[in-house]
Amino acid sequence: MSVHPFAGKPVRPQDRINLGQLVSDYFLQTPDVSLAAEQVSFGTSGHRGSASKRSFNEQHIMAICQAIAEYRQQHAIHGPLFLGKDTHALSEPAFASAITVLIANGVNVVVQSDSLSGRGFTPTPVISRLIISHNKTQAEQLADGIIITPSHNPPSDGGIKYNPPHGGPAEGDITKQIEQRANELIAADLVDVKRLAYPKALTSPLLVKEDFINHYVNQLEQVIDMEAIAKAGIRIGADPLGGSGIDYWPVIAKRYQLNIKVVNEVVDASFAFMPLDKDGKIRMDCSSKYAMAGLIAMKDDFDISVGNDPDFDRHGIVTPSGGLMNPNHYLAVAIHYLMTHRNWPKSCKIGKTLVSSSLIDRVAKQLELPLAEVPVGFKWFVEGLADASYAFGGEESAGASFLARDGSTWTTDKDGFILALLAAEILAVTGKDPYQYYLELAKTLGKPCYGRVEAVASLEQKRVLTALSSDDVKAKTLAGDKIIQVLSHAPGNNAAIGGIKVVTDNGWFAARPSGTEDIYKIYAESFIDDKHLQVIISEAQAMVSASFKAAGL
Repeated sequence: MSVHPFAGKPVRPQDRINLGQLVSDYFLQTPDVSLAAEQVSFGTSGHRGSASKRSFNEQHIMAICQAIAEYRQQHAIHGPLFLGKDTHALSEPAFASAITVLIANGVNVVVQSDSLSGRGFTPTPVISRLIISHNKTQAEQLADGIIITPSHNPPSDGGIKYNPPHGGPAEGDITKQIEQRANELIAADLVDVKRLAYPKALTSPLLVKEDFINHYVNQLEQVIDMEAIAKAGIRIGADPLGGSGIDYWPVIAKRYQLNIKVVNEVVDASFAFMPLDKDGKIRMDCSSKYAMAGLIAMKDDFDISVGNDPDFDRHGIVTPSGGLMNPNHYLAVAIHYLMTHRNWPKSCKIGKTLVSSSLIDRVAKQLELPLAEVPVGFKWFVEGLADASYAFGGEESAGASFLARDGSTWTTDKDGFILALLAAEILAVTGKDPYQYYLELAKTLGKPCYGRVEAVASLEQKRVLTALSSDDVKAKTLAGDKIIQVLSHAPGNNAAIGGIKVVTDNGWFAARPSGTEDIYKIYAESFIDDKHLQVIISEAQAMVSASFKAAGL
């Protein structure tokens, strides 16, 4: 997929969306669930869609919330449900729709104190932390949560995800049950959906307001050495990218006496302040050098600069020495630092997805730590983080979490705050920023060249790619090297990849369809050079094309 000529440049008038039309479509458009594109469908991070495409409308939210309410009843989840929203335009009406259904079902809904009268946005990791904190002491009244967010997706999109009592993303068997029931409800014209008029729902004693911000912020010192950051006087530039954590940074700064400057305080559901992403779309991807162009331009103004996506489950790290770090490089640095600066058991596993850098494998081997390689999706780390058998779980898409300093569970969902603050801790404690730290690692363990390319794919093509197995790969070599592994299941848990990974001694590629967009992705890495990487990518594309051709597509 080629880079758009306006990538990294300011939004043009023609790039803006019509927010009024979008919200109208949310309420007025009716999905047809006999069409796959308009059904409730949970990918790796919940259900996502757009109101104008009839894939994220009020019927979807009402049906999903009814299905969740029924799931709670079936599994004796009788405690509070923590409900959060991000800053996307569709999050506000979906938040209101969710309240009307959940309250009608007798669910005790807890929201951020100003979410009904002001901004009141809630990051994903905050919901996870609330669930975990509650369930530690009140096991008889288990809590769970819902976050209304499409993550870093464009302004026209909406999203909703469910976190059961473990606090992390729901497992596949749960999401399948929810989506199946939700589609049944929509097909039956929502006759079995309970709903209370919004004004009555707002006055219900079941709707409770709490201060989520201070609850989360006051516990941060349990996971990050905030004192070290403060003593070192690290200058931090924070760009919320108009996201849900915007009101958290000032509170963090005040509570721990940190030198944090929020470089962009704008909240605008059109996200018109964002530079365009690589494909010319507005996308709040904190791992993209195009979307992060504004913060990169300020890199010399701070010791560490950090960006996050709208629901703050991802992180982008910018240093004066290296600009925006490759997410894989930072994950390797974070793991190495944590495992040499925390007193955690050596038996704790390092969790990584199959498409994350093999530099992480080399770090784990050097430190003699067990490695668990799993499919794409943070849900695969939840159990290990919940029982503290995983010290760290991270994805190449710049999402990760890790244990508290005492070795207990922090969050079981991705936490962009702690990965951002960890970058400052690394500099404060070691005197090296994360990029300088990475260069030392690469000098010892090898310098990886990592790339990811995308291409448009139909639903049929995505299905073919999902079903590929080792038997479908006929090649014996990749970029001149002998193929030593062809994986369709992850070594860490034997779960299906939903694609394939082909490995040699000097590099690898993985090909898989996107769970939320009409594209497929190829991830690749070389430990030789960029030219070798490009050959790997080219041969990977040829293999994928051959599989489509063999299927008659």
